Amino acid sequence: MIDKIKLLSKKYFEEIVQIRRYLHKNPELSFQEYNTSRYIKKILDNWNILYEDNIAQNGIVAILKSNQPDSKTVALRADFDALPIKEENNVEYCSTNNGVMHACGHDAHTASLLGTLLILKNLKNFWKGTIKFIFQPAEEMLPGGARQMIDEGVLKNPTVKKIFAQHVFPDLEVGKVGFKSGKYMASTDEIYIKVNGRGGHAALKEKYNNPILAASKIIIALDDFFKNEKTVKSVFAIGYIEANGSTNVIPKSAYLKGTFRSLDELFRKKSHQNIKKIVNTIASECSVNVDLDIKKGYPCLINDSILTNETIKNAKKYLGNDNVVILPERLTAEDFAYFSHKVPACFYRLGTSNKSKGITNQLHTSRFNIDETALEISMGLMAYITIRS
Repeated sequence: MIDKIKLLSKKYFEEIVQIRRYLHKNPELSFQEYNTSRYIKKILDNWNILYEDNIAQNGIVAILKSNQPDSKTVALRADFDALPIKEENNVEYCSTNNGVMHACGHDAHTASLLGTLLILKNLKNFWKGTIKFIFQPAEEMLPGGARQMIDEGVLKNPTVKKIFAQHVFPDLEVGKVGFKSGKYMASTDEIYIKVNGRGGHAALKEKYNNPILAASKIIIALDDFFKNEKTVKSVFAIGYIEANGSTNVIPKSAYLKGTFRSLDELFRKKSHQNIKKIVNTIASECSVNVDLDIKKGYPCLINDSILTNETIKNAKKYLGNDNVVILPERLTAEDFAYFSHKVPACFYRLGTSNKSKGITNQLHTSRFNIDETALEISMGLMAYITIRS
């Protein structure tokens, strides 16, 4: 079986590379992926693949059925939105959408899943059940396309029993993949704070109440609180401050934006309460009013232990023991986490860097790229994992 899959991966490699390059050249932001969705559907039409569309607006679910479609249902997921980054790569398939770039590899995810679909279509007599190929929009922006697709029934009719997804990973050399059983990625919440003081002339101290001072105290207090919390892996960070004053002008308001991430859902819930308590305490001490908005984002991503350990064994059979790596927990986040809270899930990483070719840049940067030979590995591996699951 492995030899059959590898031959098909090689056969379809160039076609999948061209699909990836088209997607890379034509990126679209979250919830705006209209052309991307049309392009995927055009490919599926050309391949005579049944699908449902307009799920979470631009989402698509392609379906393959074996001769025994009711025996089990497995789902495979790829996202296809891009980021608001101006690309600086000098490649023929550089983004033509100025200020928008596939800097997180979603173009590769989608192209690879299409390759997996082709392989599994060709090997229909070697597997049983139904396979759902979930092409998901809007991973990069809350509330996330995964949640919306779940709400619209993507895991039902027929009911999905397990789900897989992969993500490009420049920390691993091409040819390798990485897994983490159990908790793998953090929950993520967005923090918005508006501090309302009283503006005035900087020289007339008795006439104003400086919101910048109160905002500074809030930042330090929250940072100290989470820095001293050792029991749970988490991070709190303010990444944005705005206060439109001047050298001698105290503004009436200051604005803060930040992120809170945790690998424990109970600690996450308690931390929301602590953030409110700290902010309100400082607001009272500084005699300012504060508007606090905690936008609850994605939950922790939890890889099912049984499914992930089985998948690790299958990956070793396909790639060899030395090419399968066990990864540590991460405080980055992924909306695939919503799927992992609904059905047994396995989310793994695909090595895409190649130092000899100078392909080493990190995700979410203007020069991120992949060694495209990873696509031959990724589509074959996912096909093998699916057949063996």
